[in-house]
Amino acid sequence: MRFMCVGDSMTIGRAGDFTWRYRVWQHLSASFGGPFRLVGPRTGLYDSTADAPVSADYAAPDFPAEARGHLAGWGEGWRHMAPLAREAVGTQRADVLLVSLGLIDLGFYTDSAQTERLVRAFVAAARAANPRVRAVLLPVIPNIRAESDAAFAAEVDRFNGLLARAVADLDRPESPLLLAPRPPSYSVHRDTYDGTHPNSAGEHKLAAAFTDTMHRAWGLGAPYARHSGSRAGAPGRW
Repeated sequence: MRFMCVGDSMTIGRAGDFTWRYRVWQHLSASFGGPFRLVGPRTGLYDSTADAPVSADYAAPDFPAEARGHLAGWGEGWRHMAPLAREAVGTQRADVLLVSLGLIDLGFYTDSAQTERLVRAFVAAARAANPRVRAVLLPVIPNIRAESDAAFAAEVDRFNGLLARAVADLDRPESPLLLAPRPPSYSVHRDTYDGTHPNSAGEHKLAAAFTDTMHRAWGLGAPYARHSGSRAGAPGRW
């Protein structure tokens, strides 16, 4: 099974990060009952000095190069990923999309209604490449801006309602869509390093939101647990 993580700066990560993508890989290595890959047309982390996604400086040395694929970008949102979805899903032969997008769109580019239309365009493009593709979508987690910008906070709330409706509308037996819950204890003060981007605790909570949703709905893997071992005793999966 081929998983592709799709997202913005919270997903691509910055040089020196573990990333929630690594946490997902680590969990699946310990719990998934068959071969799998994390795939995507990109592999780098964002390098703030270069202002480009050119770093390979992951915090986890056991995160193998062949598991670092993703479709994520610093400062990118649904607006940027919708035009890329068909080619990325097709060339990477993705089976399952784990998507965390929307904060950038709502913060800089589009309102909630426009962003919801981009969600629908993304799903249509992904299905054009793979009519049986599955997806788990995470609602937008408001960042620290929402504490001082009431209009932005309200727009995030509106979008999350529209996202839930879009997931229900677009769900198909042959191409199921799931809406992951926002991690109930997630706090921008405790689980991020700057009010937006996840620290280690936040990475675990985001990974758990995706993997627990897949486990409950599809029986995939096991309930999320933090893994102390580097590869959690799961050799030979590549």
